[in-house]
Amino acid sequence: MIVGQEGLVTRLLIALLCDGHCLVEGVPGLAKSLTVSTLAGCLDAGYARLQFTPDLLPADLTGSEVYNAAESKFEVRQGPIFTNILLADEINRAPAKVQSALLEAMQERQVSIGGQTFPLPAPFLVLATQNPIEQEGTYPLPEAQLDRFLLNVRVDYPGELDEREVLDRTLTGEIQAVNPVLALPDVAEARRSVGLVRMEPELRDYIVQLVRSTRSPGRQVRELAAYVEFGASPRATTALATSARAVAWLSGRDYATPDDVKAMALDALRHRIVLSYEAEADQVTADDVIARLLTALPLP
Repeated sequence: MIVGQEGLVTRLLIALLCDGHCLVEGVPGLAKSLTVSTLAGCLDAGYARLQFTPDLLPADLTGSEVYNAAESKFEVRQGPIFTNILLADEINRAPAKVQSALLEAMQERQVSIGGQTFPLPAPFLVLATQNPIEQEGTYPLPEAQLDRFLLNVRVDYPGELDEREVLDRTLTGEIQAVNPVLALPDVAEARRSVGLVRMEPELRDYIVQLVRSTRSPGRQVRELAAYVEFGASPRATTALATSARAVAWLSGRDYATPDDVKAMALDALRHRIVLSYEAEADQVTADDVIARLLTALPLP
């Protein structure tokens, strides 16, 4: 279904294998939503798409209490969040109260409605998209919610051959049906297999050193000292380690390597680093900081 975009496809699979949420950023028209819906179609699982808008209410996401006149009592009607894969399209267009309702679901895997708490089905995966170039009328995600995403994936324009393939398929009307190829028990078994991938103590130390270096980058690279306000949290350490194991598993190996860690460093760390005004003035991005630290740190 998807032409090119191998990086996006792989990272969505990694999020699925690691039981983590994924934030996908890219300009319109890069098949972000199509890729998510196709992944859901490949699984024998529940799927819901919710378009986030400024007038969206928390009840539109979680559900609400509805009065049953026949029985003279209130009943809970569950919202679209009660599914296995939730596509939160343009997540930064919803106000803070909606984002906070999503926060409990992402972290606790449960939803509170009318004083009652309801567990979400397993697995539960939030795959959110946002447009990084159009910020008018948006509500930037707070750092606390960004930290809940296992990965922050940046999607770029396709290559020339891929774009020609998209054009050819459009003109010929070639539409492929998406059928489930994986059941939820298979996903659970795959996750257990990923958990068995070996990660040596030296590689674990390397991951800890890399994440800690984002908090005081000047110790590794002096000129980075003024560019970072806050580094990555300990949640980044576990995110980087688990995603590296998933990369190894997808590569057919039962052990992780430093290359696996480096392959996931940008996606696992970029949204967890808060840059300073100096970095913005000098046009230094979080990716630049991470790349410099990867170069400076000695490999195990």
